[in-house]
Amino acid sequence: MKNFLSLIIVFSIFINPLNTFAEELILAGGCFWCLEHDLESLRGINYVESGYSGGDLENPTYENHDGHQEVVLVNYDSKLVSLPKILRLYFRNIDPLDGNGQFCDRGDSYRPVIFFNDATEESDAKNAIVSASNELRVPLEKISVELKSKGKFWLAEEYHQDFAERNEFKYKFYRFSCGRDQKLDKLWGDNARSTNLWTE
Repeated sequence: MKNFLSLIIVFSIFINPLNTFAEELILAGGCFWCLEHDLESLRGINYVESGYSGGDLENPTYENHDGHQEVVLVNYDSKLVSLPKILRLYFRNIDPLDGNGQFCDRGDSYRPVIFFNDATEESDAKNAIVSASNELRVPLEKISVELKSKGKFWLAEEYHQDFAERNEFKYKFYRFSCGRDQKLDKLWGDNARSTNLWTE
């Protein structure tokens, strides 16, 4: 019986390899539609889900998530992509100098936060902040990305998931009218956010 159970475990890993080295990261960076879309293009990302985290309110909703930030949960294969590389892409898709919101979305719900799970993740996040400071040539204290211990992730309503793919016209109009890409290109330079430029 013991050998049989071992075979089942090995077989389940073989047919579902994404679970073998899967890790999760929670990030806030303004509108979760945009952050979800920006991060899921990176090789090694299994999936990205939109949701809420950071507050104490139970069962938050889009209409009431007081105290929470709009966040994404990033499930990734640590054998294919490193946490520092994910954080690098994250920074290039936010304005790290703005701690009061992101682009046209203002207020606590939209401020940038990295939620860390342990000392290693916290160290990687701190290093990412230093790198952003150096690349933008601004003092470290100008980087307004909060580091916060990881809490519960609450999945957002189904209609928010994969919003960019399911509502392409509305998404593109929102993103353009919000000035997100214009500001990002000004901050980081044209094409700086392209994952095609990055190699391990």
